[in-house]
Amino acid sequence: MTVTGAIYGLSARTWTNRAHNVCLSIPSRARALHSRRLAHVASPVVRTAPPSAYAEKLHHGRAWESTVTGDKQTGHIAASDHESIIFIDNLFPLIKFSTLIAAPFQRDRDLSDLLRRFDNSSLSMLDPINLVKRVIPQSLPIKVTEIIPRLKDGGAYLKFSHPAEISPAEIEETLTGMLQKKPVAPWFNPFRSIKAGLVQGVPWLEDLARYPKNRVKVEFAPPNPGADAVELSQETLYSLFRRYGKISDIVSQPPDSKILPRYAYVDFALVRDAIMARNCLHGFTVAEELGGGKTGTKLVLSYEQRVKPHHIWNWISNHPRIVFPLLAAFLAAFTVIVFDPIREFFIKAHVQKSFQISNSKLWKWFKRQTSDIMSQIRHEKAEQAGLNALWSHRKDLIDSINTWLLETADTFIVVQGPRGSGKKELVIDQVLDGRSNVLVVDCKPIVEARGEAGTIKNLASAVGYRPVFSWANNISSLVDLAVQGTTGVKASFSETLESQVVKILQTTATALKEVALGDRGKDDNDANLSDDAYLEAHPEKRAVVVIDNFLHKNEDTGLVYDKIAEWAAALVQSNIAHVVFLTNDSSYSKSLSKSLPDRVFRQLSLGDLSPDVAKQYVVSHLDHDDQVLAGTGDGAATGDAAVADNERERILSEGKYRKDLSELDECIEALGGRLTDLEFLARRLKSGQSPKRAVEEIIEQSASEIIKVFLPAIKNEKKWSAEQAWYLIREIAAEESLRYNEVLLSNTFSASTTPAAANAELALESLANAELITVTTHRGRPQTIRAGKPVYQAAFNMLLKDAVLKAKMDLAILAELAKVEANAINKVEQELSVLGTFPNMPYQTSERISYLLAKLEASQVKIQSYEKDMASLKEILTKEA
Repeated sequence: MTVTGAIYGLSARTWTNRAHNVCLSIPSRARALHSRRLAHVASPVVRTAPPSAYAEKLHHGRAWESTVTGDKQTGHIAASDHESIIFIDNLFPLIKFSTLIAAPFQRDRDLSDLLRRFDNSSLSMLDPINLVKRVIPQSLPIKVTEIIPRLKDGGAYLKFSHPAEISPAEIEETLTGMLQKKPVAPWFNPFRSIKAGLVQGVPWLEDLARYPKNRVKVEFAPPNPGADAVELSQETLYSLFRRYGKISDIVSQPPDSKILPRYAYVDFALVRDAIMARNCLHGFTVAEELGGGKTGTKLVLSYEQRVKPHHIWNWISNHPRIVFPLLAAFLAAFTVIVFDPIREFFIKAHVQKSFQISNSKLWKWFKRQTSDIMSQIRHEKAEQAGLNALWSHRKDLIDSINTWLLETADTFIVVQGPRGSGKKELVIDQVLDGRSNVLVVDCKPIVEARGEAGTIKNLASAVGYRPVFSWANNISSLVDLAVQGTTGVKASFSETLESQVVKILQTTATALKEVALGDRGKDDNDANLSDDAYLEAHPEKRAVVVIDNFLHKNEDTGLVYDKIAEWAAALVQSNIAHVVFLTNDSSYSKSLSKSLPDRVFRQLSLGDLSPDVAKQYVVSHLDHDDQVLAGTGDGAATGDAAVADNERERILSEGKYRKDLSELDECIEALGGRLTDLEFLARRLKSGQSPKRAVEEIIEQSASEIIKVFLPAIKNEKKWSAEQAWYLIREIAAEESLRYNEVLLSNTFSASTTPAAANAELALESLANAELITVTTHRGRPQTIRAGKPVYQAAFNMLLKDAVLKAKMDLAILAELAKVEANAINKVEQELSVLGTFPNMPYQTSERISYLLAKLEASQVKIQSYEKDMASLKEILTKEA
């Protein structure tokens, strides 16, 4: 059994039975106590039940069943004549039994059940009954009749009988004097001795979940219903309560308070003193001579939780304009100190590919051991011929980029070309193949992300920035809104998209610098150089940042592109990394010049492949025999004519070869040299389609794409109109190349009635970015307009063969032109009406009137011509399906 079990292991039955053995005789000197009286103490005897009732309970030995919460569970205990009650403190440690008392299964059970389980305690040295025996000396003329433990208060009530000639006050005085001379301290609290006090009021044996506090609330109640109670002064309260312990403060009820009954707070320095006061004075009636009024005043005591002044919290809540900015600064500093080193580590691992399994030696060895060597060689031969021809065609571009990466020029490398021209394959697979420190940032998923949280998440994923809490900014925004609505001050917990993008890019720049300086040693020849001087002297040590799909969608996403361009400029100017931009937009210089206004970019333009290279690239994806017949097999590759002839004879003799390859030259000429289109053709040829059928399907698919994107039936918010797109399709199909300024001067562009397409140059630029057309330049100025890619030229011709589509779009253009002329006539008529208001028509207006009339006539003639053509087009639409 534990020590705690020894303390609480006594049942109430044990307390009661052992109390009968504490019988003390009256010595001869005890009569001297008659002269000692306490004038201010009232009689403590509580007579709430006849003595026979208690004697009957005691006879059956079950007094503990009712006295724990009072007789008949009333909360009060009965005392017969010549009986009094003493409260003995510090018998038990103050432990809250809230979990036991408040538990549902203990709701209707007596607290004594908790003690009954430890009835057979063997730790007699720690038995609380021994403390009671030591507290009450044998010289006192009393007989203990019952002991009622109060575990919650850490003490017990001791009911005793005494001779009629000795008052309870004398017994109390004698007992307290003896305890002062010979203090008794329990084992669990050796620094505080046991105290005893006479119960002067009516003890309340409650088992509520209310625990002792050092503040006691004293309510002033009338002793009888209908009587008046008097509010006691602080001096009277002090004289009543001081004997139980040091009082730290007495707080009276405010005079203007209307709360009844009136009350006061008595604050003790120690909780044990408050317990003594509450158990001894609860229910005590203050007589008139002590200031209790004519009928007296009853004291109702209860523990009260003292409300401590929270000075720090009050200052924080009263100064939100100072606290919230400081808190935001603290959170920012905490984030920098804790998370930034972690994020830099992950960025470096992402750049160096430290955690990529495919770069490990074990993975490479396993791949070599499990791969089919012959199929691998065959696959390499099938692909390598076309790739070699492609890279041989662009070898000078590859060499140029490699040379630029070895120089220290602080400028950008820009590779521009239409979508599908192989920019990424050229830079990543050829130029940077085998280079260790390469960071590829694809702008497409970043600018296409939904919401700011998605943008931050995709940008962080592109550079390896983790952990990232993109969702937390939404919560911070709500907190900012709540704080600003309540205090009028913006707390700045949330960050804008710009600040978060800048933070990610700055952390990435720091990690890239550490990557570039990672191989630097103390024994190097230039170890004495600073970091910046070392990076400037060793351009080969710098990492390479490839920004792909730059200006992919330059609509409402300029912030991301501007910040990336500024970050890239800082990288090259600080010699931290080389930056290569891959873009489809021909007007990239406008955006990049903002970040590097005084630098000339190193730029390359990728075009379409020549027909010979395009054919070799397509044939390289076919079977070996087809490659030999096409002149690109092993013999052609090695230059051995005899081998090539023997291979051709063998294939022709077997008769198992494709005879439709003769169509390949004509199909490639129609398809053009765009790399993505050539790959599409090669996949269709490998599936068994003939070249002509494959090209026809590619052209049909491109025509459907043009109708869906550029000729929608519903007006969209694009910066061009369907009429402008059809005008270019119709004219390019007829002439293949258009003069840029001639297109600008056409009424379809210069006088468009669509508000979004009113700017002709912006419309052409948007169509070029969408790859419907390609604008070629001469000495920096736009010169000619062609189809966006070669297959579009054939698609334009196919669209013109659709009579219904052609009639519908021509009708739309004519309707717009007629509307333009009608607007011009309205303006002329308005000016003529103004001139007609002049009195006595001046002769100076005659030429102006003639000019306006001629212009009106010309516009009317055009409208009539348009309407005539529109009538014929409507007839086609009514007849054709």
